[in-house]
Amino acid sequence: MSKTIGRDLTEGSIVRHLIAFSSPLLLGNVFQALYNTVDSIWVGQFLGPEALGAVSVSFPITFVLISMVMGITMATSVLVSQYAGAKDAGMISRTINNSFFILGIAAVIFTGLGLIFSKKVLLLLNTPKNILGYAVEYLNIYLLGLVFTFGYNVVSSVLNGLGDSKTPVKFLIIATITNIILDPLLIFGFGFIPEMGIAGAALATIMSQALSFLLVFRFLIKNDHLIKPDFKNFKFDRALAWKLIKIGLPAGLQQIVVSMGLTMMTGIINLFGSNAVAAFGATSRLDQFAHMPAMSLGLATSALTGQNLGAEKHERVKEIFKWGNILAGGITALIVILVMAFPRAILQIFTTTPHVLDIGSRYLRIVGISYIPFSLMFVTNGILRGAGDTLPTMIFSIVSLWLIRIPLARYLSSLKSLGVDGIWMAIAISSVISMIMSITYYLSGKWKNKKVVTKKAQ
Repeated sequence: MSKTIGRDLTEGSIVRHLIAFSSPLLLGNVFQALYNTVDSIWVGQFLGPEALGAVSVSFPITFVLISMVMGITMATSVLVSQYAGAKDAGMISRTINNSFFILGIAAVIFTGLGLIFSKKVLLLLNTPKNILGYAVEYLNIYLLGLVFTFGYNVVSSVLNGLGDSKTPVKFLIIATITNIILDPLLIFGFGFIPEMGIAGAALATIMSQALSFLLVFRFLIKNDHLIKPDFKNFKFDRALAWKLIKIGLPAGLQQIVVSMGLTMMTGIINLFGSNAVAAFGATSRLDQFAHMPAMSLGLATSALTGQNLGAEKHERVKEIFKWGNILAGGITALIVILVMAFPRAILQIFTTTPHVLDIGSRYLRIVGISYIPFSLMFVTNGILRGAGDTLPTMIFSIVSLWLIRIPLARYLSSLKSLGVDGIWMAIAISSVISMIMSITYYLSGKWKNKKVVTKKAQ
């Protein structure tokens, strides 16, 4: 190849690659979560539990809108990593071009649909009347930033597939710091800036998202040592687009299944009032942080698996699976100990309302132990995604969420002895079942035949 493409993950220590690749991703995930978490802290501490509940109930809706797009970005990373392993620079460039084309169209459509139906969806979710106005206001402003969220994730997926997990994080850190600065200025007003309340929190987030996209996109097109998009000579590649859709569609549908399941769960929780909604919002943020090491290692295993399968080095994938799970399980176990020991103290970061703290503490003590099996599922699914085998993980999500978690949550929460705690039990049980299904499929070896790239003859 005439160009150097990121980091070669097909040679050297797998443990070192996993740590070196996942560490920036973990840092990036922390800062990505800080976008919404900072909003939650400012909103929950200064605007009250109603405003915090509005931010919480908006999250699963935005997740639904971006899920299919996230499937395509995942497919982009899979193809880029396998083409990188196969040393095919031309196909990497064409993959980037077509990904931008597909997602540019999707961004416009999804934003429009979101703005049109936001209030109707919130009403369908049984959103309490006292937070509905806040939720509509926050959600509609947030939706305007979807195009920047999509764009940033496209570029990040390309760089990750090339073995470069550091560059996107650098710009994400800058954007997150910007968000932290903008939040109080736009929420409370300063000088010529008017007080905007919850709308200011949403505006600060999308302005920061725009900055992260512009910075990382500029890096991509300005650095000659990287494979970069060639928009002047762009030509739609139907076969390549079909590959992106074939891999990305099940992954996107899986995200939609997950997000719709989260939406349904939110609807069930809404029946228990605004305190339960606020508690779930706060604990969901903690869930994000608890899952981050495993999520980062899952992305690392995808990149390593993709490049090694593209290079026809199948024997290294077993080591990737083993060490990925050892690292993810070990780190998550430490997090579980911390969360189980000090749930109330940790939740006070978000709110000081006693009833919210009581509900949230019980959530963490019930769900916390399931973080470990969930982490093993992330890593195992990372292997399957790296191979391009995304359909089984979609099926596993449908089973665990729609056939187990939601019906079980409805039943257990209807029992007077459990109430809202029954919902937390359903979440824990379904997480364990998800892990069992993923590992069982991995051990079957069927994913080995799903590689989508053939190595070029040398």
